[in-house]
This record gives sequence, structure tokens and C-alpha cells, in this order.
Amino acid sequence: GEENGLLDTLPRVRYYTMGSNEWQSSGTWPPAGARPLTYYLSSTGRAGTTMDDGVLTTRPPTRDRPDRYSYDPADPVPSHGGNVCCTGNAVRGGALDQQELEQRPDILVYSTPPLEEGIEVSGPITVTLYVSSDAKDTDFTVKLIDVEPDGTAYNLDETIQRARYREGYDRTVWMEEGVVYRVVLGPMNTSNWFAPGHRIRIEVSSSNFPRFDRNLNTGGRNYDETVGVVARNAVHHSDAYPSSVELTVAPRE
Repeated sequence: GEENGLLDTLPRVRYYTMGSNEWQSSGTWPPAGARPLTYYLSSTGRAGTTMDDGVLTTRPPTRDRPDRYSYDPADPVPSHGGNVCCTGNAVRGGALDQQELEQRPDILVYSTPPLEEGIEVSGPITVTLYVSSDAKDTDFTVKLIDVEPDGTAYNLDETIQRARYREGYDRTVWMEEGVVYRVVLGPMNTSNWFAPGHRIRIEVSSSNFPRFDRNLNTGGRNYDETVGVVARNAVHHSDAYPSSVELTVAPRE
């Protein structure tokens, strides 16, 4: 088309903030003035069995009490909402309440206390996990959740990292049993207003199917295999293993 100067009059970034339900404009992404806010994973080792055990804190715990769970590729965590496509009526996309799914023992749940002041998260969210497994390869998945005062838990975004590619997709590096590895999951991006009284939550697991293909935990090619093995995975959190979620917090006018 013909250059008419219209684009020069528009903001470079136009984005919708959930929670406060408003359109906003910015010259950059993340918005100007945004700052990182890091929460650290902590628990007494029961984040997969007791809803209130896993917490997000502003300081890492001093003692490592890893959360352990078994991931069976024959019984993967089913996708419930999120960025799914083309499944007919089998899987609904979008933001759905995750409470029932969070009862599974292969999902670890970490939440902040109810927020005294609201927080706008607008920009990338980076999760760093310190993990171990008895399998040579497995996956680690994360969901970002907005928890309302009544407990309703809406998913905002999700991500995954295949352990064999934790050092880059141009090389394969297997896991060894008993060794703790640092895994940085691909950044999520969102804009959401966590209102006062809400909680920020992440779920950690090893599957989100069919949103992401299953890892059969064998070290094979997965797509042409039919038999998987159960992986016994663990998430570690301490001064030595500071598993964390880094949010991008935008200023509010």
C-alpha cells in the first residue's frame, strides 16, 4: 500500500492487560519502567501432595527439601486450557480453573501469600529450576496461574523444557541419576494485573499433553516409539539450588 504516515502516529506496542481488563500502549516491550521481581520456590517436600506446602518466597530456603514426583508418559497431565489448537472438543483452550487438575500427585504447586498490594506483570516470565531424575531424559513444564481469593486458579501461560536440550538445541546432553541440573525454561510472556488478595502461583510438572508432545523418558526419538518408562523426578530449592520464577513488574499510574 501507499505510505501515508499512519504507522508513525500509532504506539509501537499495544497490549491487553488481563485482570484489570484494559488496553495499554507503550513504546517498548516490556513497558518503560518495568523491573524484575524474583520469587523462590520453597516447601517441606510435599508440594505435590499438600496444596499449602509449596510457597513462593522472596528469599531462597536455606535447606534443600526436594519435591519428588513420578511422571508416567502413559498417564500424562492433560492439557486444560492454554494455547491449544485443532483438537475439536477434546481440549478446551483459554483460561480455565486448574484446581481439580492440581490434585494430581505429579503436579507441584507453589504460591505466594495473598497479595497485600496489586502487581501488574507485563513482560517475560523466566523460570529456573534445579532438577534431578532417574531417567536419562525427561521434560519439565511450568504454568503461571492467577489465584482468586475463593481459590479459583486461572492459567495465564505455560512453557516446557526437554532436559536433553537444556544446554541448547544444537546438542544432546543426557541426565545422570543423582545429579542436580540447572534448567532455564523458555520465557513466557503475558500482561496480567494480580489484584490485592490474589496469589501468584506456578505449577511444575513433566507433561502438558497434547499442548506439548510427551517425553517417553527413554532417550529415544519419542515420535516413533511406543513404550515409555516412568521417570522419578525432583525439584530442588535452597541456597545451593535457588529454583525461582522471575516476573517483569510494570509500574501502574
